[in-house]
Amino acid sequence: MTAPFLEADSENLRSEMHGLLQYINRVRLEIASISRPADDEHEFSTMSDQLDAVIKATDDASNTIMGCAESNEDAVQELRKLIKDPAQIALLDKISENDMNTIQACSFQDITGQRVTKVARSITYVEDRVAALTQLWGKEAIDKVELKGSDKTDDEKLLSGPALDPARAISQDEIDALFD
Repeated sequence: MTAPFLEADSENLRSEMHGLLQYINRVRLEIASISRPADDEHEFSTMSDQLDAVIKATDDASNTIMGCAESNEDAVQELRKLIKDPAQIALLDKISENDMNTIQACSFQDITGQRVTKVARSITYVEDRVAALTQLWGKEAIDKVELKGSDKTDDEKLLSGPALDPARAISQDEIDALFD
């Protein structure tokens, strides 16, 4: 009477083990694809570098914009000393107001930098976890996992955004040649 019960339990156990093995293989494939991306675009260190570049670019742009607005405001103040016409003074007031609005709008950079930094920290956290899992599983075992090719279209394969490394950057002449 216990034999059929054991047989059913054995089949359930076999089924559960098979499901678990499939799941483990899927996880291994995911870890392999994260630790060995098909292209540089999906590499975590590159993502962090890209986010750092976003922060630097927005910071540089904001500083340039604010510097220009402040310089404009200095010129407006000099013009105020020379101009007495109320209509022209009103235009100078409008320019000053626009300069102040521009400077205020540039405060987005601080918030953007904070948010991008949070994302970069999250990516670093995930990268650390993937590295730990890769080490736990064994790099050799992960390297043996066969990855499928990129699902990018031919056009997408050409687009990689601005290069962080100037040595890898495409020159303006090379870009212009594409349109000739």
